[in-house]
Amino acid sequence: MEVVIVADRHEAGGLVADAIAALVERSPAPVLGLATGSTPLPVYRELARRHASGRLSLATARAFLLDEYVGLPADHPQAYRSFIRRELEAHVDFAADAVQGPDANATDIPAGCAAYEAAIRAAGGVDLQLLGIGTDGHIGFNEPGSSLASRTRIKTLTDQTRRDNSRFFASLDEVPRHVVTQGIGTILEASHLVLLSFGEAKADATARAVEGPVTAMVPASALQLHRHATVVVDEAAAADLRLADYYRETWAHKPSWQGL
Repeated sequence: MEVVIVADRHEAGGLVADAIAALVERSPAPVLGLATGSTPLPVYRELARRHASGRLSLATARAFLLDEYVGLPADHPQAYRSFIRRELEAHVDFAADAVQGPDANATDIPAGCAAYEAAIRAAGGVDLQLLGIGTDGHIGFNEPGSSLASRTRIKTLTDQTRRDNSRFFASLDEVPRHVVTQGIGTILEASHLVLLSFGEAKADATARAVEGPVTAMVPASALQLHRHATVVVDEAAAADLRLADYYRETWAHKPSWQGL
């Protein structure tokens, strides 16, 4: 696992956009894994800027969403499919139907989850997966206690996660109780995992995920098992890292040709 400490979200957005641009340049059909919420927005806005300036095309790329709320209409503004359309697809040149999310309103949700796993496999797997981290250490919507081998499935959100997400809704009562999420086992199959963490509120969870034991009680700690996992944090989110100086030193002296 590599930990990169940056000054702010803007720097993080540029750094991760560089990694995506490098992937697009070397791969004829890159596959991205897209997270939602406020954390990945600096990346999406930087990708949009590069596309607008003619420096980036996603025309040959495919993308898969990490998760989706159960029970929200597909066109609900807080549905994650709507979020991605609004925050990324509207500003770049994905081909029609290149971006896919899990069908959280399927009549048979387990069958829909199996179909989503099959679609990811058929695309050749995810090349670069963006992730955020919850204040309780969750990734995707894999709450503490989730199996580290879990696959795409329906999950019940904790009260803490619903409170964290309530800022996007008119009230806590509107936040769905259930989601469909890629499992930790599914996430770990991506070739490159990039976890973003910003702000003081994420410092404890980040430290436990990066420097604590690998445990289902901190789902993001599973990234320690991955062959190519990168954690990009701002100074506030890095506040509880015991090896912060070491991470700064190794990043400062990393060979430039290695990239992220």
